Amino acid sequence: MAITMKKTVMALLSTVMLSGVLAGCSGTSKKTTEEAGTGEESFYSAPFENGKYTEPVSLTTVFPISSNLKFKNGENIEDNVHTRWAKETLGIDIKYLWTVSEQNNAYETKLRLMLTAGEEMPDIVAFRGSPALIADLIDSGQFADAGELFDKYASDIYKKAMAEDPNVWNPLMRDGKRMGIPILENAYNNDPVMYIREDWLKKLDLKAPTNITELETVMDAFTNQDPDGNGKNDTTGLSVGFKNNLNTWMSDSGWIFGMFGAMPNQWNKTEDNRLVYGSVQPEMKPALLKMKEWMDKGYISAESGLYDENKATEAFTAGKSGIIVGPYWMTGWPLPDLKVNVPDAEYKPYPLPAGPDGKIGRHGTAISSGAVLINKDMKHKDAFFVYQNYLFDHWANPESTVFTDGFAKGYDYDIGPNGEVYREQQSDKIPGGWVDAIRYTLTFDGAIIPNLMMNSLAKLADGAEPANQYEKILSERIAEQIQAAKIVIDQKDAVMPEMFTGAPTPTQLSRGDMLSKLEKEVLNKIIYDKASIDEFDAFVEKWKSTGGDQITEEVNAWYQSVQK
Repeated sequence: MAITMKKTVMALLSTVMLSGVLAGCSGTSKKTTEEAGTGEESFYSAPFENGKYTEPVSLTTVFPISSNLKFKNGENIEDNVHTRWAKETLGIDIKYLWTVSEQNNAYETKLRLMLTAGEEMPDIVAFRGSPALIADLIDSGQFADAGELFDKYASDIYKKAMAEDPNVWNPLMRDGKRMGIPILENAYNNDPVMYIREDWLKKLDLKAPTNITELETVMDAFTNQDPDGNGKNDTTGLSVGFKNNLNTWMSDSGWIFGMFGAMPNQWNKTEDNRLVYGSVQPEMKPALLKMKEWMDKGYISAESGLYDENKATEAFTAGKSGIIVGPYWMTGWPLPDLKVNVPDAEYKPYPLPAGPDGKIGRHGTAISSGAVLINKDMKHKDAFFVYQNYLFDHWANPESTVFTDGFAKGYDYDIGPNGEVYREQQSDKIPGGWVDAIRYTLTFDGAIIPNLMMNSLAKLADGAEPANQYEKILSERIAEQIQAAKIVIDQKDAVMPEMFTGAPTPTQLSRGDMLSKLEKEVLNKIIYDKASIDEFDAFVEKWKSTGGDQITEEVNAWYQSVQK
């Protein structure tokens, strides 16, 4: 449920984060169009001139229709402004073998049914989500060595984007081959910052905390000094929700453990280059005791263990909590609800505080959310790269003059009578309303250069003037969001990344759910003072003996294989 909610929220936030406007420079291959011929030794698989196939080539695929995907002008995913663009601009005729609603994992289910039935796969399968399904698709033997194709056909900009973190290939490695192409996402997008009620700080004559001691002073005041002025003892210092995980995407508490050098619910790298599971490390103990102490003192709600990410956030937006930790994009949703509920409220983003020994730790953001798999029997394998190169060279790269205002006029932007540009915020001025047409693309977001957006926002926060249209659009965001992005970049050395990105191991598949249930049960009991901290050591031993040690061996075997 948490993963589904997160994907839904992130899709809804695309307008906040990108506004559908990216651009870039030209060039789509290692060879010029003049060099491309039609013979066996030619670079392209079909006649190609002036950046497109002279006779359209077909590319078959399948597609999930998410709830936030909107159409206009009688269009659908099979026939729309995007499919027409691909055919007219690139000479690529995109054909959909089937489409299905993304609700209830229907897309994943249908792909699995195809696998089970041994059906022939389409030319291109793009999938974001379950590493297990991606692994099963790769292991079906129906897909090509995508890395070899990438090296041959990808443009320089596409390659530079992928090279920002070579680890993105790790989940797709098989016997030294890259069997899929990672779908890139914005780096640091879900990394957390701390949001604090600025009006409460002012009212109580407090400063934003920089370390755990100062944090506890602020939380105590927010809990016990009636910061909302209603004469009732009905506020808490900090909103956290750990029904799903301690280390999560909003109303996060992973940073609390980070202050002690731990990071639960993920695999972390040790100094000797091995992977260990964060939830069973000894550094967890002081952090668990600290959360227990905070719950005992009322700094965090006694319901925190029952709250998911959204429910925990409601206390902050309702004006009943003074601190919450989550991504920079919370300034676009849901934090504006605070001003609706408490019109005079103010909040500001701040850096995460340091722990007792000066440590700061936070979870990171994977810059790949899935993969594109290329059928080994696809006739025109180069067509995918002609398509994706164009998007990287012109949509993702901010120096282009092709997509300066958006993907398609009359869809994600329009031009007013005096040259003014209408975007989502002026949806009523776009005939038929604003539609995020870039969502129709094969990889769902067009193309993304991972570090570009957050670094650009941080530069703008430092006072730099926008250097291009991309930065100009970013500069129009609300001040709190730009500042939050800068804080994320300023504290990037605190990131503790998830290091295991492979498919679930055999023992994870057979024992993972049981071990996860055991973990939540024991850790929650300690936080709720239903078990002593000594039970943590017993939990670790049980975790190891009932599958954890075997999983650790399997995870490290995978890790060593991708290091080679």
